[in-house]
Amino acid sequence: MNFRRVLPKPHQLVLGIGVAASLGTLASGIAPEITGWKDNSAIAREVFINVPAPLEAAFYLAVATGLFLTAWLTSLRVRNYERGKPDNRRTNKTNVHRRVRDFRRGVWMRTLLRDPAAGVMHSMIYFGFLVLFIATVLLEVDHQMPDSLKFLHGRTYEAYAFVADLFGLVFIGGILWAFVRRYAQRPYRIRIKTKPEHLVILCTFLLIGVSGFVVEGFRIAALRNELGAGANFERWSFVGWTLSSMVDGWSTGTLLDLHRWAWTTHVIAFLGFLVILPTTMLRHMITSPMNMYLKDRDRPKGAMKPMPNLMETELETFGASTIEDFTWKQLFDTDACTICGRCTSVCPAHATGKPLDPREIVNKVGEVMALTGAPPVSTPVGIDKEITVSTNNLFERITAEELWSCTSCKACDEICPVNIEILDKILDMRRYLSLMESNFPATLGNVYRSMENTGNVYGMNQGERGDWAASLEGVTIVEPGSGDFDHEYLYWVGCAGSFDDRNKKTSRAMAKLLQRSGIDFAILGPSEMCTGDSARRSGNEYIFQMLAMQNIETLDGLGVKKIITQCPHCFNTLKNEYPQLDGHYEVIHHSEFLMQLISDGRLSMVGASLNERVTYHDSCYLGRHNDVYLAPRKVIGSLAGIDIVEMPRNGTRGMCCGAGGARMWMEETIGKKVNVERAQEALATGAERIAVACPFCYVMMDDGVKGEGVEDVVVSDIAEVILEALEAEPSLPAPVTAVAPPGL
Repeated sequence: MNFRRVLPKPHQLVLGIGVAASLGTLASGIAPEITGWKDNSAIAREVFINVPAPLEAAFYLAVATGLFLTAWLTSLRVRNYERGKPDNRRTNKTNVHRRVRDFRRGVWMRTLLRDPAAGVMHSMIYFGFLVLFIATVLLEVDHQMPDSLKFLHGRTYEAYAFVADLFGLVFIGGILWAFVRRYAQRPYRIRIKTKPEHLVILCTFLLIGVSGFVVEGFRIAALRNELGAGANFERWSFVGWTLSSMVDGWSTGTLLDLHRWAWTTHVIAFLGFLVILPTTMLRHMITSPMNMYLKDRDRPKGAMKPMPNLMETELETFGASTIEDFTWKQLFDTDACTICGRCTSVCPAHATGKPLDPREIVNKVGEVMALTGAPPVSTPVGIDKEITVSTNNLFERITAEELWSCTSCKACDEICPVNIEILDKILDMRRYLSLMESNFPATLGNVYRSMENTGNVYGMNQGERGDWAASLEGVTIVEPGSGDFDHEYLYWVGCAGSFDDRNKKTSRAMAKLLQRSGIDFAILGPSEMCTGDSARRSGNEYIFQMLAMQNIETLDGLGVKKIITQCPHCFNTLKNEYPQLDGHYEVIHHSEFLMQLISDGRLSMVGASLNERVTYHDSCYLGRHNDVYLAPRKVIGSLAGIDIVEMPRNGTRGMCCGAGGARMWMEETIGKKVNVERAQEALATGAERIAVACPFCYVMMDDGVKGEGVEDVVVSDIAEVILEALEAEPSLPAPVTAVAPPGL
């Protein structure tokens, strides 16, 4: 007989943990009654003092029931995650270090502290609650110990009491701060999503904290009446001691009655916490650190999820239109969301009046998942009664206009304190709209046809692809079938660098800099096709694969190993996504390559100076998608005389130019244009030149500056900036003019 190993499903494991916790709680209530172990030390706390036996039994039974209820409600949510497709997030030897690091960053609030006010507030609540919980557990553990092993007495108890009171104050302080922030200061990103459940959560926490101190105060006051100076060790419970002083002189009977009522209130508040934990957004206390632990994945940061070869696959649908089309991790994301709105605050589409709000994408996916579950569960955060979900179709809650507003800048993913993968969801739904419904902006249709028919986004004659180099000497154009590629580097120029007049200047500048540095390189010219970035980011995987496979065939046929790109979109696609189709190359962006050349002395900067105020605009696909921030700054910073000034939004918080995610080819008719918003920010620095390291950024920033009617601010690629400084005539020292001393 063959026996097949049957593993429990995740929701069954959760339920099993709940059963174990419930039984353990009941056992911990029964054991002390059997053993009769007690701590007879003079400096200690008697557990369940002034609590009648029936009430003590009711406490253990209620907590056991509450823990099981919490586990059962949580298991229903986990069943929803199981509706998703597989996603390899297993821990292994190669990723365990990264997973532990990401988890540590989550539990230590390092990501939240990027916003100091919100970070400190959350840290006060989180660590305050955590220490109070540990203190409660320690008290119960000590309660179960034999006399000889009990530890909460003497100096240990005094230190324990002091720490518990200290963090109790920290906890209540954080809760009061949260009240002020949400209901008095009311920042926009919080105000627009405040729901009744937020008040319930804060009030429950506040009741737990305050009632705990009140219980302590009445207990110590009764003890002082009984023991007099013998109770002075309770001074270490400095909050409870202070409160006990406020009821000095009250009768012991009254104090014991009030203690019992306060203790019952405290227990009820805790039971309320157990109920709201899995049914409100409070669940992120558990799901958010877990989501950070699961951050590491089996593809590069800038790569989209791979798809099977569309020429061979038997799949009947592509992309995501239903809950079941997402992976379990994408569904788990929705319950890890803290509803903080940081993604909303940095989204360029939302900031300029477009329909997109990244937080709403996450919440709406969660709503559809929750309300179509079997049985339905609570949504990630409360929704209006008028909102209904009848099927598991995502587009019942999410509109195409929201998805097409996205520039794929990854700002939402980058700022999310709990590592929710928002962009993946948007791009997966775009795939469905493009491949299954042909529901995409009309201007994209023209671009698709151009890529299919001519191999480039501009619809230009491929034979003209290398014409930009006609005025240069020594630029070799190689062709497939001409033999092995006998050059060190292939310079991948890209569509913009080949056909756009502004970006042709970048191509020529880069070629000259490579020649100055003695780099052996060649270009493909007419044999170079579009990498397919715009097709893939707009959901058209079919065209992406068609172009990618042609390029890979060309590159592999020539034996190309090393590639230099000037376009971050080409860089990201060649480096991070072509390996999904077995195209493996060593790819470097021209900003990093120039930095290396300058650092190694191969590109001499002797005499190169630029007496200008320059601001650098970060490319999203170079920065947030590939973490290249310093290289372009070091390149322009190598010039003497230059004054570099940063825009308010720079680096990881830099604002998109508006061209990513194929937005370069779509009309922008809603709200303010993104490139105008960014150009205005650049102009506000007072810079005379805006440096870029991306052809899309070049076009968008240049159009934005010209649209503002500014003629004396230049937009240039960093390669142009360096070449201009190198080719400039050496400036002569200014003549010295004799100046008569004052008074003569």
